[in-house]
Amino acid sequence: MEFLYEYGLFLAKAVTLLVAFILVVSTIVGVANKQKQGRGHLEIQSLTDQLKDITNYARQVLLDKGTLKKLAKQQKKEEKAKLKAKESEREDGPRLFVIDFKGSMDAHEVDRLREEITAILCVAEEKDEVLIRLESGGGVVHGYGLAASQLQRIKDKGLTLTVAVDKVAASGGYMMACVADKLLASRFAYIGSIGVLAQLPNFHKLLKKNDIDFEQHTAGEYKRTLTVFGENNDEGRKKFQEEIEEIHTLFKDFVHSQRKDMDIEKVATGEYWAGIKAKELGLVDEIMTSDDYILSHYPEREIYAVKYSIKKNVAEKLGLSFAEAAERSVMRIWNQSRTWFH
Repeated sequence: MEFLYEYGLFLAKAVTLLVAFILVVSTIVGVANKQKQGRGHLEIQSLTDQLKDITNYARQVLLDKGTLKKLAKQQKKEEKAKLKAKESEREDGPRLFVIDFKGSMDAHEVDRLREEITAILCVAEEKDEVLIRLESGGGVVHGYGLAASQLQRIKDKGLTLTVAVDKVAASGGYMMACVADKLLASRFAYIGSIGVLAQLPNFHKLLKKNDIDFEQHTAGEYKRTLTVFGENNDEGRKKFQEEIEEIHTLFKDFVHSQRKDMDIEKVATGEYWAGIKAKELGLVDEIMTSDDYILSHYPEREIYAVKYSIKKNVAEKLGLSFAEAAERSVMRIWNQSRTWFH
């Protein structure tokens, strides 16, 4: 009996500490979320200047003094010629704006993307170009649908949109990529996966085995076709499959509207291909990395990297932002009961 008493006391203390810890973390996360409002700021860096610095440093290390002097004189002449040309034309040359988008399953990065695109559209002219360095394996339908719409804003403004895929643009990621006027991919990047996946676990048998009842009340015949805890039936499964097929059709129609010369039925099977094969199938336009594309415009164009950043608060700096990550993980599990691009 004494052992059971001590064990019960230990268990009570452990539960109390756990509850207290959860409350503290929840409070910190709540404060952090409030602090996030207005913490974002726009960063614009000159990639042209960075490339100049790299070039100059490499020349200083590799070339002799005589050659360096000749290059310095040549650069001064070229810069003077550019200045005269600008003065005579009274306008700047076309610029290249670069945005990085690395998408996750819930596509929360769209919040930053919309800020970056808005900033560019406020200052860009029709002769300018936007390069999106895209990396995403896809995720929720509504998130990537919004992301693709953000890229469409660039084209609607009359700017040239180029998307470069160095690693992967699959499913929702490809839905974004196909909006481009010019779509680039590295040789071994994963491209495609034009399909839809929806999945959810079902615990009905487990609950029934343990004599646990589950009730679900809905208004509307198809408000909930499949359920996690209740008993699913063939009618619900059939309706759920119809919904998936409908989204797949919308996905295919969208891709085909952006790339009309591609055999959409041949590629909309849910498969993905390496970049070189994707080019043969018409999924991409050119085999090239984003680095090579940027260098191809240097030094003729001014190149700028645009990024919307959020400052870290005290809680995040102390490493307590894991609570937000845990919350996001729970939401991802929940979203598995919904529809995903895959």
